[in-house]
Amino acid sequence: MTEGEFIAALRTLPLHPGARGLTDDGAVVDAGALFVTTDSLVEGVHYLASDPPGDVAWKLVATNLSDLAAKGAGVEGVLLNYPIGDDAWDRAFLAGFGDALRAMGARLIGGDTVSLRGARTLTLTALGSDAAAPVRSGAQGGDALWVTGTIGDAGAGLTIAQGSDGPAELLEAYRRPVPRLAEGRALAPVARAMMDVSDGLLIDAGRMAAASGVAVTVDLDAVPLSDAYRAWGGDARAAATSGDDYELLFALAGGAVPPVAATRVGWFAVGEGLSLIEHGRAVALPSSLGFEHRGS
Repeated sequence: MTEGEFIAALRTLPLHPGARGLTDDGAVVDAGALFVTTDSLVEGVHYLASDPPGDVAWKLVATNLSDLAAKGAGVEGVLLNYPIGDDAWDRAFLAGFGDALRAMGARLIGGDTVSLRGARTLTLTALGSDAAAPVRSGAQGGDALWVTGTIGDAGAGLTIAQGSDGPAELLEAYRRPVPRLAEGRALAPVARAMMDVSDGLLIDAGRMAAASGVAVTVDLDAVPLSDAYRAWGGDARAAATSGDDYELLFALAGGAVPPVAATRVGWFAVGEGLSLIEHGRAVALPSSLGFEHRGS
């Protein structure tokens, strides 16, 4: 069963109205005053066993707060579920966790501890306040597709973490992403649809289009790449299919200009599906659009 199939099965269960049909990355409760999201990091899936524990803690916080950023929410607090099992690892994790909370303006509310068995799985739930909460399903034909920051740095950083040569700033992008909280607050009142880029620009653009019931075209030549990524030898196609960027992907009315620094990377149209252009011509989609969980 793929991740998409599993989520489709969940949609047949009784759902809270705030879940909005499980089409988004979190739920709005208490008449929109509180936004709730949760994410897990699994050793060997979301991070390497060799990644420093403090960096894993940072990434756990950042990935959850990135979901808050995509809804224009303020950071209310977090709950941590943690498997205790290795004293040195646990202490280094706690140090990094504290660094992340202080750097991102988050506070610990509570959580749970269990004994570690097998691969380490870490779960954080984040609560956001005053969420404007733009949905990912609000894009319309004629809208433009925009993204903040640069794409592909974290994917390159993962390759470097696995043993390849490369600059420290790309490794940092993989291990210590920074959620776009301020940008999310600025964009939320004007974005028709918004989500963070966690699994890859192409797969996430396709998800936004599918949720919105429209088609989307991405221009590979427009994908923003950092100087470090270009110098490392990365290209736009690899960048657009790699994950862990945690930039904001959003739809604006065709002539609108975003209130934050961002790059227009495509457009929406009446229809369905994802298409790709390069050098002004339609090109075939890559075999993999990004990261997707699958069962065995």
